[in-house]
Amino acid sequence: MTPAHERPRLSFWQIWNMSFGFLGIQFGWGLQMANMTPIYKYLGADEANVSYLWLAGPLTGLLIQPIIGAMSDRTWTRLGRRRPYFLVGAILASLALVAMPHSSAVWMAAGLLWILDASINVTMEPFRAFVGDKLPPEQRTSGFVMQSFFIGIGQTLANALPYALATWLGVHGALASGIPRSTYFAFLIGAAAFLLAVLWTVFSSTEDPPADLEAFRREHRGGGLLSAFTSVGPALRQMPRTMKQLALVQFFTWLALPCMWQFFGVAVARHVFHAVNPADPAQAALMEEGTNWGGLCFAVYNVVCFAVAFLLSPVARRFGVRLTHALCLAIGGVGLLATGWCTTRYDLWLPMAAVGIAWASILALPYAMLADSVPSSRMGVYMGVFNLCIVIPQVVMSFVMPLIYKPLLGGDPLHAVMLGGASLLVAALTVRFVQVEHTLPKS
Repeated sequence: MTPAHERPRLSFWQIWNMSFGFLGIQFGWGLQMANMTPIYKYLGADEANVSYLWLAGPLTGLLIQPIIGAMSDRTWTRLGRRRPYFLVGAILASLALVAMPHSSAVWMAAGLLWILDASINVTMEPFRAFVGDKLPPEQRTSGFVMQSFFIGIGQTLANALPYALATWLGVHGALASGIPRSTYFAFLIGAAAFLLAVLWTVFSSTEDPPADLEAFRREHRGGGLLSAFTSVGPALRQMPRTMKQLALVQFFTWLALPCMWQFFGVAVARHVFHAVNPADPAQAALMEEGTNWGGLCFAVYNVVCFAVAFLLSPVARRFGVRLTHALCLAIGGVGLLATGWCTTRYDLWLPMAAVGIAWASILALPYAMLADSVPSSRMGVYMGVFNLCIVIPQVVMSFVMPLIYKPLLGGDPLHAVMLGGASLLVAALTVRFVQVEHTLPKS
């Protein structure tokens, strides 16, 4: 592979093409973030224990991303190094999206979520390493910001889709399981969008082979899953200093986000639309309307995410990447806390816009701080290891939330959302401990 400092600068459209697949990946994440808790509720799950049912995402990320990263470091095929993983994961994830709304019981939905999240992780991890592979150091921030842009667009479309189908296209009614037809068709559309967007990147982008392909193959002959697994331990022991310091920031950041994703929709349904019991036919329609509005609020924060994404690079160059990230996290924390005082549906949009500012930063600036401290030859495994800083706090939250939901949070999903706001504020304070090992280059 060409050394980082010798790689040619890519054009705007080349960076666009190599990042486009993230739009599809975020259809998968966006649909589950806005709809899985309501789906579990429709199927009869206990709200207090719903965090256990969300463990699929963090646990599959914990197991899969470091291994897939290490495997892709050792891979070279006709499709290149990372793109085979893009393709296989996209096919499997699309099939899981098609199957999800056909769930007839909680166990079935939970099992499909494990398959969906495992497949998304197979696709997503190599995308982060793809930026390190393809771009020279002075363009890496732009590459991660472009990914944030497509994450914002993809999640916006996914979040708004059930609301648009129900409100604008008149898709009403429910399946026998109680899952709304608007949710059913949204997952089918999301499956197609996921696969097509990833195919765009696979066939519009290229990868540079190792400088000495035969030496590369000899070095990694006899590798595979076991070899990839054994390489994760040394990567953990040799973790760059910047990654260790970012781990604390990431812990409180990713403790906060699942509080919002898991509980915001049902909090809106309860406190704004006054729907408490989805089993009651009179309240089922209010529950659907409330959770769909919650998804639309998620679309608001993702609109803001892609709207501000390209502002992050110049702002970070002007004020520093640490201060910029800390400020964005603080704005998002205040936004989540402010949801506690929202009484009408439109009151929620300003707090969600604040969350969008934080989200744009979360998706780009930690990776920009990290990228130059990681050796190019091990970019995949280190991006996978860095993902541990994302999934471990989600696992912690999934086990702790059922224990505190009723005794400390009063069994109120809104209080869980506000707890997420407090955690984002703590994350903002911990950014001061990060020592960035490079400065953002001028573009």
